Amino acid sequence: MKDTNCSYCMRNELLDEFGIFVCELPASILVLFKEQSHPGRCIVAAKSHVSEITDMTEAEMDAFYHDVRHVAAAVHKAFSPDKVNYGAYGDTGKHCHVHIVPKYKDGFEWGGTFAMNPKQKILSEPEYAEMIAKIKAAL
Repeated sequence: MKDTNCSYCMRNELLDEFGIFVCELPASILVLFKEQSHPGRCIVAAKSHVSEITDMTEAEMDAFYHDVRHVAAAVHKAFSPDKVNYGAYGDTGKHCHVHIVPKYKDGFEWGGTFAMNPKQKILSEPEYAEMIAKIKAAL
């Protein structure tokens, strides 16, 4: 099921406002978050339009979190963060997704909660392409 008002379902200008579609995974899609204060930050969003993990079957939830783990491992391999934070929000979006937020000891917001969108670091198209290539190579 898809929601025509959902950025993750439609992958159109709604998604372009904050992210770049990277690829499909078995149970999800991978999106690079445009704001890159945390180098390598991305989002794993369920392929189906569900609001909560409780809306998924056990098998769907297992597959989704397998994708989350797979992406987190790729982010570790590609960017060598000191820690990865995970955020599952969606008060207004209502599409189950997890933010994968690499944290670095000498970097932005180390030791605290990450901001949803700090609006501090936007990259050039070639920089995004390089980042996406690193993630894809590590998947």
